[in-house]
Amino acid sequence: MSRFTDVLLVSPLADGRTWVIMRDFGYDVGTEASGDRIDVAVGFQTDFATIPRPFWIILPQWGRYGNATVIHDWLYWTQARPRRLADAIFLEAMGVLGVSGPVKSALYWGARLFGWLAWYRNAGDRAAGFDRVLPVVHLKAFAQSARTGVIRRLAGRAWGRLWRH
Repeated sequence: MSRFTDVLLVSPLADGRTWVIMRDFGYDVGTEASGDRIDVAVGFQTDFATIPRPFWIILPQWGRYGNATVIHDWLYWTQARPRRLADAIFLEAMGVLGVSGPVKSALYWGARLFGWLAWYRNAGDRAAGFDRVLPVVHLKAFAQSARTGVIRRLAGRAWGRLWRH
């Protein structure tokens, strides 16, 4: 049976949105003897569930599904497996955690319908040299994620194009 390998231990960054994995954490996919394991790197930065703010009253960024969202974020970052499989593993992991059917369905279908935005953003960030895994995890009270928001990045590109012409 699928299972999480250890307790999730995270520390928040000062930006209030980003958390850092502080010790080994992983997930065994499928049956116990399958040998298919996902290991999340220590220092990986996650925002847990990427849920638009208006929906937080119904589905907060952190809930019973928190461990599954970290695995899902890792799969979307590394892109070592196809997106459809990453979403299927997310669904399976939420089942292991005992997430209720309606919540599980909402999160899964949210990932299926809108996850391509994060998938391509992660591919672009990796191509630009950004790494969501901190090389050394020595956090200070004022540490923030170096990852810029989508709006800020698009505005910066537009501004740069205006100045070139």
